[in-house]
Amino acid sequence: MANLLEQLREMTVVVADTGDIEAIETFKPRDATTNPSLITAAAQMPQYQSIVDDTLKGARETLGAGASSGDVVTLAFDRLAVSFGLKILDIIPGRVSTEVDARLSYDTDATIAKGRELIEQYEAQGVSRERILIKVAATWEGIQAAAVLEKEGIHCNLTLLFGIHQAIACAENGITLISPFVGRILDWYKKDTGRDSYPAAEDPGVVSVTNIYNYYKKFGYKTEVMGASFRNIGEIMELAGCDLLTIAPSLLAELQSTEGELPRKLDPAKAASADIEKITVDKDAFDRMHAENRMATDKLSEGIA
Repeated sequence: MANLLEQLREMTVVVADTGDIEAIETFKPRDATTNPSLITAAAQMPQYQSIVDDTLKGARETLGAGASSGDVVTLAFDRLAVSFGLKILDIIPGRVSTEVDARLSYDTDATIAKGRELIEQYEAQGVSRERILIKVAATWEGIQAAAVLEKEGIHCNLTLLFGIHQAIACAENGITLISPFVGRILDWYKKDTGRDSYPAAEDPGVVSVTNIYNYYKKFGYKTEVMGASFRNIGEIMELAGCDLLTIAPSLLAELQSTEGELPRKLDPAKAASADIEKITVDKDAFDRMHAENRMATDKLSEGIA
């Protein structure tokens, strides 16, 4: 019998959730996602020190001797994310996600400008924008920025997504891909209820992604669903069949070393026949639904902070 990772690949695009280039070489995913925490972790590994040193040096030279340390760090971090993205793209056949500075999450114009700037850095190195996903927080402002970028052929990955209102707004604005967070939703519910655990099928994060997936397939949205932020392989197994799943190397290794049958749980044919009410999400509806969802309100603010 094939291991769980091999079976998962037959029904879901497996994405590596890491900035560790060696881990990506090991697991050979189609796509890879990064974020500032992952890039920071990778940058502290000795084997990547030369990338960090060269990036910092280049940022100082670009800004000149009078630049503040804060400006140097900001420019260097953007360039570092792109540097790791370029290394990753040498390994994988698909796309890499590169994140916009979270401090811009409520500034539509600044997010648009940063998205364009990141794409320009990749294109200056000969990489097509088709291989890049610009990662933006799923605030209302972030979604509107991503909608503008999508019209320019700059594809986006909307992250920090915790509620159906965020997912619907993304789909209605033509966003390429969303990353609903499974594990962080579970974390919130465990803390809020005092429970130590949930059965995988009842995991609030699993239920949230399942509902989003079924909604998209029911109403024919093209936006891809990529479950993210997993705490255990039980969550991953319950979402087998999702468009994509982005998984940390430790959990990829656990899936690879585990034998057993992996049935498909998410299926577009089943979703098409589901009894689901269509919801229109404009800004007023978005704000109202967000305010009513304590978990989404807490986790979005926490994630940006």
